Amino acid sequence: MDVGKTFRRAAIFGASGGIGMALAKAVAHRGAQVWAGSRSGVETQDCTRAFRFDLTDEDSIAAAADMMRDSPPDLVIVASGVLTLENGAGPERAARQIDGTAMEQVFRLNTIGPALIAKHMLPLLPRDRRSVFAALSARVGSITDNGLGGWHSYRASKAALNMLLKNYAIELARTHKQAVVAGLHPGTVDTMLSQPFQSNLPEGQLTAPHEAADNLLAVIDGLKPADSGKVFDWQGEEIPA
Repeated sequence: MDVGKTFRRAAIFGASGGIGMALAKAVAHRGAQVWAGSRSGVETQDCTRAFRFDLTDEDSIAAAADMMRDSPPDLVIVASGVLTLENGAGPERAARQIDGTAMEQVFRLNTIGPALIAKHMLPLLPRDRRSVFAALSARVGSITDNGLGGWHSYRASKAALNMLLKNYAIELARTHKQAVVAGLHPGTVDTMLSQPFQSNLPEGQLTAPHEAADNLLAVIDGLKPADSGKVFDWQGEEIPA
């Protein structure tokens, strides 16, 4: 199934990041019209139209949604997220390293921001055909799959995101019978987010952004309403809650 034929218009939140930019380009190259969102709102030649948004500013998210109201997307992907903060603070390996301010910032970017995007974008999805709202999550957000501990704020923020996606799936199903809400784990991708943690990776485990985008779009292509509320990895395997 070709995503360009499946979706008419797409909105990518976080299109300046490695995965988000690759997703925007891949969807545009398949023929769909693309809204590409970033904090700068800079146009790119691969995207139909750029827009500005800030995960910490709900007004900017609402304004972006209003811009799309007359030609709303049937595919929305939240490709933003943070693992290491701008001040260099990385994921905590022990409880004693938890800092309340840093944890709040991680939740603001990984959980609350995507929640606000869903608040304003889900009502725009069409009711008469298939649509998808997807957000980049992470395998480490799985409570069941957690055998190592650590990375407290990041794990917790993604677990909370996964719960919100489940809630939204239940709510949206009442009015949008063909809609899907899902979390996506892209694997370890060669981006700024993963760079501090790439040195010890086994050979072949690091994926280029354009390959990750193709993988994720293939997963999206296969999603059905029965999959709504679940989280899937880049191979299409469901990740337990």
